[in-house]
Amino acid sequence: MPTLYSIKPAFQNLLRPLAAGLVSAGATANQVTIAATIISVVAGALIAFFPQNTLLFWLLPLVLFVRMALNAIDGMMAREFGQASKLGAYLNELGDIVSDVALILPFALVAPFATAGVVAFAVTAMIAEYAGVLGVMTGGGRGYAGPFGKSDRALALGIIAALIGSGVILPSWFGWVFPLMAVLSVVTAVNRVRAGLRRANS
Repeated sequence: MPTLYSIKPAFQNLLRPLAAGLVSAGATANQVTIAATIISVVAGALIAFFPQNTLLFWLLPLVLFVRMALNAIDGMMAREFGQASKLGAYLNELGDIVSDVALILPFALVAPFATAGVVAFAVTAMIAEYAGVLGVMTGGGRGYAGPFGKSDRALALGIIAALIGSGVILPSWFGWVFPLMAVLSVVTAVNRVRAGLRRANS
């Protein structure tokens, strides 16, 4: 199924000079990965501690974009500049999960979102990513099937955060957005398992 992940190659082409510059400056892929996680956790914590200051939600679109850029950069540094490592693989996957949780959970503090719906989305987002990682274990390779991968989640969360940051009063029916995204994440996990099995058996 279609996903924003398909535009990643074009995004990487734009960022390749920056990746090369970081390598020349002595930076490592693991440092970039850790930086992306720290930025996400700090932004999520700020919003969680001061949920009444809705302007802070403008941090999310910025942080989500920076995080995607850093994720693309650390991947290029690892693959194209010989910095790939087993530790880097762990940091990359665990960092994504920690970042997702840190940036999703603060929405539970804003009406009309129910805590259960937000938590459900956080959990199913983790399941979707884990389903993709399991493809490596079964010989099918890392799965990125949609319809609601990391880039798609970032776009959706960025739009919602921008609405909150702009002071828009969200209608009560908008509370169903997070349960809906949880369902899409489950569909994504199923698609990644099926795609991984097809690749492994081909």
